[in-house]
Amino acid sequence: MLTIADSPFRSRLFLGTGKFGSTALLKEAIDASGTEMVTVALRRVDLRDPEDDIMTVVNQNTLVFLPNTSGARNSDEAIRLAHLARAVSKTNWLKLEVTPDPRTLLPDPAETLIATEKLVKEGFIVLPYINADPILALRLQDVGAAAVMPLGSPIGTNQGILTAFQIAIIIEQASVPVVVDAGIGAPSHAAQAMEMGADAVLVNTAIAVSGNPAVMASAFAQAVRAGRSAYEAGLGQKSLQTRASSPQKGSLSEDLSFLDDK
Repeated sequence: MLTIADSPFRSRLFLGTGKFGSTALLKEAIDASGTEMVTVALRRVDLRDPEDDIMTVVNQNTLVFLPNTSGARNSDEAIRLAHLARAVSKTNWLKLEVTPDPRTLLPDPAETLIATEKLVKEGFIVLPYINADPILALRLQDVGAAAVMPLGSPIGTNQGILTAFQIAIIIEQASVPVVVDAGIGAPSHAAQAMEMGADAVLVNTAIAVSGNPAVMASAFAQAVRAGRSAYEAGLGQKSLQTRASSPQKGSLSEDLSFLDDK
């Protein structure tokens, strides 16, 4: 069982809601994934309107609704969006995104740290999206982040876990959950993150743009469970030296040595 800010989660697969062809496809993907946390960009919905297309399929009674500050260019903009989200949705949960460069959409580490510290003091449950920076991850957990969300590769690229070495360090030293976010393009990438010891993954593009989002969401759910099971079971250590899978003693040549007397 995964716990973030005292809230338990059975599913370790979190979903983004952008890029789906329709709200019907989004709903099918949510249902098929078994997710218990869904993130929505504040700039894409009117949280005051219960009939907004996305909000009609994001059931806040069964899902943790995680508004995100996508589009914020600095800490001030992110904080304003956070307050708007809390005012209209009555949730303290927040995925903090500060991405000043629209070309790369890479997070700003300094502004993210500033915003996290301020928002935590104001009672928000902050899950900051960051580069795979082990030092920044430590600073964020020190100021009260409920989890850290390092990128596997840039948003929407489907390149997979290009930052595996840094993420491994973050996982090793973390005292809060680590959620790998961005760049996960295939179920195998999600399984890899979980095998490394990540607590969860957040997936959007790979599911939304697939030929069958519901089937792909199910595939990701299975991969996340398999990866977590493998991590908990304990993966064998890598070796540069070959090691026989069967004992050398009692080899076939020894077993048949009696034929030499015939």
